[in-house]
Amino acid sequence: MSGIATAAAVSIVLVHGGFVDGSGWEDVYKRLKQDGYRVSIVQHPTVSLAGDVAATNRVIDAQNGPVILVGHSYGGVVITEAGNNPKVVALVYIAAFAPDRGESVATLIKDPVPGTPVPPILPPKDGFLALDKTKFAASFAADVDKDKAEFLADSQVPWGVDALNGAIGEPAWKTKPSWYLVATDDRMIPPSAQRLMSKRVGASVVEVAGSHAVYASQPDAVAGLIRSAAAVVKQRGD
Repeated sequence: MSGIATAAAVSIVLVHGGFVDGSGWEDVYKRLKQDGYRVSIVQHPTVSLAGDVAATNRVIDAQNGPVILVGHSYGGVVITEAGNNPKVVALVYIAAFAPDRGESVATLIKDPVPGTPVPPILPPKDGFLALDKTKFAASFAADVDKDKAEFLADSQVPWGVDALNGAIGEPAWKTKPSWYLVATDDRMIPPSAQRLMSKRVGASVVEVAGSHAVYASQPDAVAGLIRSAAAVVKQRGD
């Protein structure tokens, strides 16, 4: 796209992670819409990485002009692959996995640092994973309103083992500018792991005191980082 990209000319595409759907992005969505951005939320099924990337590319392809692609948690894996779409000009990771070529969620979590919290993932059933409902709030959404955290636990979306094992072909962050929000109170993806991944990516990093559900509990901070990415896109005229 030639010229200077304005808020109205930049599309934001939000990609959710495992165990949840796109509705958790609502407050971030509202803030970005108020700024004049076009915002779309991908409702991918989290059955396989290939399927989730395809679902994301359908949303990207429907946009006019440059796209800033945002992923939370497992959504970071999805945007790392889908971000190769030529319409994507920036990647924003929100407490997310940011894998390199050949890596998957499974490989990134196989050797946890001793002493770090272990996510309460139940044994797979029929090829899908779920979190223990009684431990969901403490692990995933400790700073979310109690009733909302209970609703998230009871409305879980089964996460496919195939998605967990889905490996990256070519990571988009090697050619696209990236931003990363580290959730310092995360008990699903250790903050130390987030810092290592963000450093490897070469992302512009902010740290926010929040749980793994920081996209829902701290929407101002999350929207603020996305605005920062959009400002750079505007300056570059992508």
